[in-house]
Order: sequence, then C-alpha cells, then structure tokens
Amino acid sequence: MTPAIFGISGTELTADERAFFKACDPAGYILFARNCESKAQLRALTDALRELHGKDQLFICIDQEGGRVARLRPPIWSPFPASEVFDQLYQIAPASAIEAARVNAQALALELSEVGITVDCHPPLDVRQPGAHDVIGDRALGSEPMQVAALGRAILDGLERGGVAGCIKHMPGHGRSMCDTHKEMPTVTASAQELATDLSPFRALNTALIGMTGHLLFTEWDTENPATLSKTIIENVIRGEIGFDGLLLTDDIDMEALEGTIPERSARSIEAGCDLVLNCWAKLDDMDGIVNALAEISDAARARLSRVEDAMGAPPDAVDVTELIAKRDALLQVTSEAAA
Repeated sequence: MTPAIFGISGTELTADERAFFKACDPAGYILFARNCESKAQLRALTDALRELHGKDQLFICIDQEGGRVARLRPPIWSPFPASEVFDQLYQIAPASAIEAARVNAQALALELSEVGITVDCHPPLDVRQPGAHDVIGDRALGSEPMQVAALGRAILDGLERGGVAGCIKHMPGHGRSMCDTHKEMPTVTASAQELATDLSPFRALNTALIGMTGHLLFTEWDTENPATLSKTIIENVIRGEIGFDGLLLTDDIDMEALEGTIPERSARSIEAGCDLVLNCWAKLDDMDGIVNALAEISDAARARLSRVEDAMGAPPDAVDVTELIAKRDALLQVTSEAAA
C-alpha cells in the first residue's frame, strides 16, 4: 500500500486512473467539487473506488466544513454555515452552541454517508488570533482554547453519529498564520508559552482517530522546517506534547508554502513522521512520482489506518437530515434575537 491520499480528476475514474490506482494501492482518496455532480454520480464514483480495492471500508475524504469550505453545495446538497456561527452562539448560550454544532455535524455527515464518503477533514481546532490572516478566519471555532475544544468535540461526535470519521486540523495550530499557506510559508515567532494556547484544543481531543498537519514554520521548535516536514515538531510536539497517536495526514502537499518537487516534499513528510501524504490535484505525473519516492506504508501507519477503517460504517440511527437542520437553525436563532 502506498502511504498517500490521492485526488481524482473528474466525475468518474478514467482508464488510466483505474489502472494506476489498482497498481499502487493508495491508502485513500480525497474528493473536490470537480468530482461531485449529483448524488447518484457521486455514489457510483465512491462505489467504483471500493470495488477497485475490494473492500467496503475505504478512506474517502472531503473538505466539508460549511461556509466557504464546502465541496458539496446547494441545490443538490444542504447549505451548512461556517464555524463562526457556533462561536457567536457560544458567547450567549454555550450549551446550545455545543448542541447546534453537534446536530449540524450529524446532518452534514448523513449527507456524506449517503454518497459513500467516510471521512470529513473537519473540524479545524485552530485558535483564532487577533490580526491573523483570514485563511482561517470564520472557519475558527473561537479564540478561547477550551471553547474550541468543546465545539470541536461536539463536531467529532456529530460526524460519528452520522457514520463519518472526523479529522482534527491543522496541527500544531494555524491560528497565528499571517499569510495563506496555499501561496506562501507563514513564519510563527510566538514563544512556547504563547503556543501552549494553540496546542490546548488538540491536546484535549488527542484521542481523535485522524489529524492533519499545517505547513507553518514555528521558530520556537524548528527554525528550518515547517511542521509537515519537521521530525522535531511531529515527534516532540504533535506526538509528544499534544499526545496525538492517531493517523497523521499532511495538509495538501501541493501548497506553495512548501519547496521542492511534489515527490521530494512527500518523501520528506513521511521521513519526518507523517503517516500519509495528501495530494489533491489528480495529476498522474505527480502521483506516479510520489509512488516512486515512497516506500510501503509503515506498520504503525497501517495500524492507525486500520483503526480508522474499523470505525467506518453505516449511521447507527435513521435520523431525518431536515429535522437536524431545523433543530440547528432553531438553536442559532438565539444569536439573531440577541443581535436584534
């Protein structure tokens, strides 16, 4: 098995993709809007991936947070709000905010389960910091670490109730970024004492099955390598201080924050301690280069992936999505009434 999550070019597998994936056996796949035309088409695509691998429980993920980070959109799929709305409600009614976040995530997960998606790259546990770049912005669950952890836990619970595994991100924290990692490398100069705030939500939810790194340089820990490529940060901070022992994915290895070829970046991330490389753009040349650059998945990573696959399955309860959304909206109405 290749320790990578690969993208797909379109709404169905091409002959070349089918042959390539069959030969290299990637750990899983990530979907984008380009792959999602209709419910029937998307279910056929995810079924084709499962058939290709010969197993029912396959790592098929998507970025479906809500707000601006949503690959599945109306009118085919339901609209989901950005995380900021739960932060706003938490300021007025914390218990209501936690329940709203949970039922929202459950509804979201049920829509993903329906089309065969098993993992959502959600929730972000990045603590919002004043003056930071809006690459996180309204995606943040708040600026107070324990609030972020409480809402993040509710989201993980809701996703699980909907039959989907969540993925906490972006370790060890993206809230201080002063630029967009899609375009350039952020350098964070905060002290260890300041960074303890960023680590706190991840430590609180360190039993999550899946986590994702961020492409940020933290001078307190490593002056040369961003978190994704830093053995020091992965071993001492993510696995050590945070205590995370779940499946560790890179953020998209294609992002311009990183230097070197895609295969070089991929090899460095695995050497640093990431379990899987996330490669989103479905370019066969890049994917072939990654396969050639990486050894077989490690025993530790395989065991972590197996734990994720074991947790996948049909939602335990038949719950109506519209009822969950109505409950969420009724809870969020408190914020509107308070503002009025």
